[in-house]
Amino acid sequence: MIDKRKRVEVCFTPGEYAYYKDEFEIVVVIDVLRATSAICAAFDNGIKSIIPVPTVEEAWAYKQKGYLAGAERKGQIVDGFDFGNSPFSYMKEDFIGKDVVLTTTNGTKSLEVAKDADTVVVGSFLNLTALSKWLHEQDKNVLCLCSGWQDKFNLEDTICAGAISDYLISKGNYTHIEDSSIAAKYLFLSAKDNYLGFLKSSSHRRRLKSLNLNKDIIYCLTPDQMDVIPILKDGKLVKL
Repeated sequence: MIDKRKRVEVCFTPGEYAYYKDEFEIVVVIDVLRATSAICAAFDNGIKSIIPVPTVEEAWAYKQKGYLAGAERKGQIVDGFDFGNSPFSYMKEDFIGKDVVLTTTNGTKSLEVAKDADTVVVGSFLNLTALSKWLHEQDKNVLCLCSGWQDKFNLEDTICAGAISDYLISKGNYTHIEDSSIAAKYLFLSAKDNYLGFLKSSSHRRRLKSLNLNKDIIYCLTPDQMDVIPILKDGKLVKL
């Protein structure tokens, strides 16, 4: 008997994306701390579009043309730029209705590697339920692409991917076959009652805390604050 269920799988890092890329119609890019959370917050605040670029040099070129441009590396704003990837940076009136350019350590790299997929959307805890419901309605194969940290595994992205995966599988018309997806699901089930506590010792939470960014951490780990779904269209992220 042929299993007609769709697949939802989890890819731990952009470096592993090549092993999965041709099997899924929808790719969900996840960078909980903080790029995809900031992107969701920006659209919730009324931004027009975000142009994700992989390098600081590309972001700088856009800035020289008059664009609002942000750049973050290793948790900090790059010299010469006014903002990085803190969600709170995008909650200002200056951003409403504007096209913004962004480069980050991990999240924009994932968007770059996934850009040729049929559909690329942005996921975070902030839009978790809205995104999961939308994915279920699409009835297509879904890959959750975790941005990780400099091509290494991280907990927070994997837990978020596990939450999406668990939701879709609970509906009955999705399945998974990869060990990475099973691991992500069980990490989510272990963490779901207290994301902040579970991630207390995680490397990126410690990294951001050392930069006095605890407010960002709490915000990014608080689920379902909005129902926006950013989607990649012609090289720009726009609101679905």
